[in-house]
Amino acid sequence: MAKTQNVPLIGARRPKPPDRAARTSRRPGDLGLLALVAGAFILAQLILVHPGMGLGWDETVYVSQVSPHVPAAFFSAPRARGVPLLVAPIASWSSSTVLLRVYLALLSGLGLFVALRVWHGLFPARVLALAGALFATLWVTLFYGPQAMPNYWVAIGALVCVGCFLRARSGGRDRAALWGIGTSAALMAWMRPSDAVWVTLPLLVLAVAVPRWRRARPLFALVAGLLAGAAEWIIEAYVSYGGLGQRLSDGSRIQGGLGWNIAVGDQMRSLGGRALCRPCTGGMPNPAVLAWWFVLPLIAVLGLVIAVRARRTAPTLLLLTCATTAGIPYLLMIGYAAPRFLLPLYALVAIPVADALVHLVTVPGPRWRPVVVTLVAVALAGHLAVQFAVLQATVRRTTDGHHGWTVTAAELHRLGVRPPCALTGHESVPIAFYAGCSSWAIGGHNGNATARSITSSARHMPVAVVAAAGSKPPGYARTWALHRVGDLFVYVSPGAGSPPP
Repeated sequence: MAKTQNVPLIGARRPKPPDRAARTSRRPGDLGLLALVAGAFILAQLILVHPGMGLGWDETVYVSQVSPHVPAAFFSAPRARGVPLLVAPIASWSSSTVLLRVYLALLSGLGLFVALRVWHGLFPARVLALAGALFATLWVTLFYGPQAMPNYWVAIGALVCVGCFLRARSGGRDRAALWGIGTSAALMAWMRPSDAVWVTLPLLVLAVAVPRWRRARPLFALVAGLLAGAAEWIIEAYVSYGGLGQRLSDGSRIQGGLGWNIAVGDQMRSLGGRALCRPCTGGMPNPAVLAWWFVLPLIAVLGLVIAVRARRTAPTLLLLTCATTAGIPYLLMIGYAAPRFLLPLYALVAIPVADALVHLVTVPGPRWRPVVVTLVAVALAGHLAVQFAVLQATVRRTTDGHHGWTVTAAELHRLGVRPPCALTGHESVPIAFYAGCSSWAIGGHNGNATARSITSSARHMPVAVVAAAGSKPPGYARTWALHRVGDLFVYVSPGAGSPPP
């Protein structure tokens, strides 16, 4: 590879050594600008995704692992223990969803600031501030930032890891960068081990196969971080899931069987606010909702072209390469979609996109600059309006769904199904969390019981079967007392306490 000089696009004064990543001038107010973006992100979460929204299905599984107020739900093979540990400082002593949401919103804002701070000096502060704003104003980022879910934290870990990898490669014995690589890799593996591998795959290839990037210290930090983060998941595989191979196999089966499966259309359908698109049927969202998804790769490519012309290709190319590998399993290898799966991709692409937009509004001559600035401003304003509309509808729909689980749980208490108790059947996992009961299932992804064990437990504790309207109960519950709770049928075991008069 020919040696080139890495010169920043904006504010360049002198060429830097060819073996260093692009550097930009640092001003005292730069970090304040990044902190302002992170603070606005926190405030937007607290206002737009109100803390009283309640916990979702997956959140109840994660929180129940560390909460003393409810029995732990079945922990299926693909899940990792990162989220339970993340929420433990609050959930281990408080059952307040509002407090948990505020804690996660504050933590997510701090995480965004740290991730942008890592790139300070590699890109101008205004590029990083715009990148943070673009990522933070996506409805999916705002929606999942304060939630007990892993994907946002994989995204933050990805940004930190790639940035620290560039710093370690260009900074010789930069111990802070090495620690950053290891810590961020551990964070990703702690949250979702498979995602951590996909995100860091280009870094591993560079550190092993490309002579100019071959450095023992960054490679060791990266591998050590991945192993440290995934260690608990691997050990648990042998303790509880029949071995690592069996856990990987079970995880693939639960996800529908990983393999060649183009899910681009599924992801597009989910952009309208569908938290989980499985099965992903129905029409596409309004074209206005989809527009940004088609524009995003075009602007990202423009960012790469700009970086090549400025002779500072490495940071931008590495961001886009890691974003591509992060998206591969969810765009090409899975049979369903959830918008949160692509959060690491969006976070990594945000910097090249912001770099391209800053270039567009600063480089054109005086004659064209007002036109370009106006077009970019109008496009961004329309984009924000669409994101806000989708977020508002998604929050409202989600809040209503969670409220329905709360109402069902209260009705179960009225019917005598009170802790210690157990639920099985339709949506039994989240309803059981709200009711303070155990959740059981005969087979399926959450299979942890048998008909015999359920009937045996029903002799000494309240057990209820929740069924969707029009469906039949399992054989062992056909003689149990039938009650209508909203749109659901509830079959209560004879051992349940009598409802209050």
